Amino acid sequence: MKKLFSSLLFVLAVGTASMNAQSTAMPQQQEKIEVNDAELAQFAEVYQQMRMMNQEVQQEMMTVVQNGDFELQRFNEIHQAKMDPNKEIETTAEEDKKYQAVVTEIEEIQPKYQKKMEEVITESDLSMERYQQMAMALRSDVELQQRLQAILKS
Repeated sequence: MKKLFSSLLFVLAVGTASMNAQSTAMPQQQEKIEVNDAELAQFAEVYQQMRMMNQEVQQEMMTVVQNGDFELQRFNEIHQAKMDPNKEIETTAEEDKKYQAVVTEIEEIQPKYQKKMEEVITESDLSMERYQQMAMALRSDVELQQRLQAILKS
């Protein structure tokens, strides 16, 4: 479950930036970008704040699942099957009803955290567009990843 929602939050964090930067044309293939140490340090600070928010939202989502009278493992099994058209899972009518109620509540939580993530980025010295560029570059630029890891360790 933690992995599932972690990936969801990463998508939200990067997706938020991309939604706000969609008016600018992005090249199909990621070009290597120049990132100075100050920008990378700012990105690292935002990244750390995002990780803390990630933990908060994971806890809140787990609480929603548990309050929905679901075991985390069972909810996760059902959720993964619903997200993967190649997976089948047998559920009872009651499980389907509880699952839908939990998903609806989780979907109501997401905009709150998405807004918080946007605020963290806009309060930094990075623009949403620059944050997105850096996040995309970090996916493929090993040297940039290593520089970021060094900052995070210090």
